[in-house]
Amino acid sequence: MPIIVPKDIPAAKILQSENIIVMNDKRASMQDIRPLEIAIVNLMPTKIVTETQLMRLLSNSPLQVNVTLISTESYVGKNTPLEHLERFYKSFSEVKNRKFDGMIITGAPVEEMEFSEVKYWKELEEIFEFAKHNVTSTLFICWGAQAALHYYYGIEKHILDKKLFGVYKHKKLVKYDKLLKGTDDRFFMPHSRHTTVYEEDIKNCKDLVLLANSKQAGAAIIRSKDNKFIFITGHAEYDRDTLENEYKRDLDKGLPIDPPENYYVSGNKGEIKMCWVSTANLIYMNWLNHYVYQLTPYEIDEI
Repeated sequence: MPIIVPKDIPAAKILQSENIIVMNDKRASMQDIRPLEIAIVNLMPTKIVTETQLMRLLSNSPLQVNVTLISTESYVGKNTPLEHLERFYKSFSEVKNRKFDGMIITGAPVEEMEFSEVKYWKELEEIFEFAKHNVTSTLFICWGAQAALHYYYGIEKHILDKKLFGVYKHKKLVKYDKLLKGTDDRFFMPHSRHTTVYEEDIKNCKDLVLLANSKQAGAAIIRSKDNKFIFITGHAEYDRDTLENEYKRDLDKGLPIDPPENYYVSGNKGEIKMCWVSTANLIYMNWLNHYVYQLTPYEIDEI
């Protein structure tokens, strides 16, 4: 089924070139079906890249998905044209009286800061509280996952000695959990972060289930026992060249950075080994189906 996006958003052309069915809101309104209402709180500086990555994954489902893009009011980044934000994004204050079947909250390059020092932290706390009562299921990515684990469960993040940067093998810990349905017992996912949460803290929290971990990356996929929240500490949504672009960016800035681990077919450059895209598609399709569509009420105001 199609993903519903604004007619002229850049992601539409990219997705159509990949043979992904994109439908504008006018055509969608003529179909006798209620689309899933999914909000994306995009905290990444490269918003156009991130929104395209997530829309690509949300489109790989038989469900009709209507996406609302949300950006913060308390901080406006400099990497996305203001025209794009004004045209395609809404502020939280504009949607806080709505209900959503699902929500995705992305990562952000602020992980080495204390949560309270982040310029939009108070606004994000409002969004976290909103998600408890007005969203059927919320998926948190990377720093967004660490921030939500801190807000909801008091789990702290910890600075790593060295940036975790590369593609790592993960182990499925819960054999039949619906989020990982169809994935292999061992699967790969990219990570790019300076901080981590301790696996032991996740296991000691009675309200959480650790679904997958990694020797190098630690706790990787976590679910709340009430199915309201999914936490992914990596970046399953990343494109083939995202880590390479981040590597070149850090080199240009003179930052200490090693080539991404387990990323190139041979050595530290050259052909990229794309080994996580099937897992990413399964995770997002399973989330939409089992944790959103199967649980959300038909009358959205009943959420």
